[in-house]
Amino acid sequence: MASRPKRRVRSVTGLDQPYERSRSLRGTYDPERFGRVSERVARYIGSWAFIAWMSVVITLWVLLNTVGPEAWHVDPFPFIFLTLLLSLQASYAAPLILLAQNRQSDRDRVQYQEDRQRTERLLADSDYLAREIAALRLALGEVATRDYIRGELRDMVADLRDHIDAMDLDDPQRPRPKDRDRKRDR
Repeated sequence: MASRPKRRVRSVTGLDQPYERSRSLRGTYDPERFGRVSERVARYIGSWAFIAWMSVVITLWVLLNTVGPEAWHVDPFPFIFLTLLLSLQASYAAPLILLAQNRQSDRDRVQYQEDRQRTERLLADSDYLAREIAALRLALGEVATRDYIRGELRDMVADLRDHIDAMDLDDPQRPRPKDRDRKRDR
């Protein structure tokens, strides 16, 4: 007689753990495990190895029951038992193949959703980067470049020279820039 399992006293630290139910006499069903097994079976049934082995077995069955010794004839000519075995195999193979296809379509759907989310993220990222590049281009349009600064400095130096030349012409007592350079050299 099966004894009933003792109830565990839950501690304060075990509040996040699910309560352990008592064991049942019924077996547990794991659909994921059954699905994996059905995919393996469907994959094998769809292989050339299975077709080759099935052809060998059927050929041997037919030869044994037609050409073999009379004592070995288990299934005479209409091969009713062979037909029954093939029907039984087909009746189990078809649902397993359909189950494997359903699982594959579920995986494909999940993959499609993940691809779609990834594509949406990539589009959002590329839109963000495009806006950032446009903002940088606008900001660079207002920034002075090296050539622009050089041109402005040349213009300012030219203006200063013109201004200095104009001052030198106004004051005849003042030495000319060339004269100043000559005095320094001495």
